[in-house]
Amino acid sequence: MNRIKEIRGQAGIRQRELFAALGWTQTRLSNYEAGRRVPGLAECREIVRALNRLGATCSLDDVFPPDLPMEAAAA
Repeated sequence: MNRIKEIRGQAGIRQRELFAALGWTQTRLSNYEAGRRVPGLAECREIVRALNRLGATCSLDDVFPPDLPMEAAAA
């Protein structure tokens, strides 16, 4: 799960602005936002850098929260 769309929306960044800043297609970004594709670490870092350049204040963990530990998920 990622929070690309949520953080982008909170910062008032349009999807068009983000995919242009990344140099990607709208389809590629949309697939990542919807969870249809999972970005690799390099792409995750690119997304976070672009979000920050466009005015969001976020970290890698904000946009791509780490999974809960197995013990917490089982509780």
